[in-house]
Amino acid sequence: MISAGFGLNELIAKYGIERRVYTAGKSKSMLDPFRPENPEDVKRVKALQEHIHGEFIDHVKTRRGARLADGADLFNGDVWVGSEAMPTGLIDGVGHLVPKMKEIFGEKVKLRAYAQKRPFIGRFGASLIGDALSEIEDRAAFQRFGA
Repeated sequence: MISAGFGLNELIAKYGIERRVYTAGKSKSMLDPFRPENPEDVKRVKALQEHIHGEFIDHVKTRRGARLADGADLFNGDVWVGSEAMPTGLIDGVGHLVPKMKEIFGEKVKLRAYAQKRPFIGRFGASLIGDALSEIEDRAAFQRFGA
């Protein structure tokens, strides 16, 4: 995990810019780029990163289990693409999602696309309204020419 930012506190001071931040609670503006770096903030971020990285490693190891290559340094930030990832155990194969999932889990596997549901009116009404407005605009354009 990476957390990056800028230290702009000297730049804004040079131009006489005063930063005003109002918060409720302690450490709400951790690693604020407009303030000097605070070692305590860096320590907190590093602890958060270590925790998140550890959770990620546990998740992958739980899901991939014995398929992971023994002794491989899989969690150092390297990227394995396509067939390079197969020997590590991070993937089961290379191919199109649907055929590969059917190969692994059988023909009855069902894949569902998840997307935000549009409101009922939006599913039907939006296209009807758009078509009607387009027709009105066309008629108005032709009316200018007496058609």
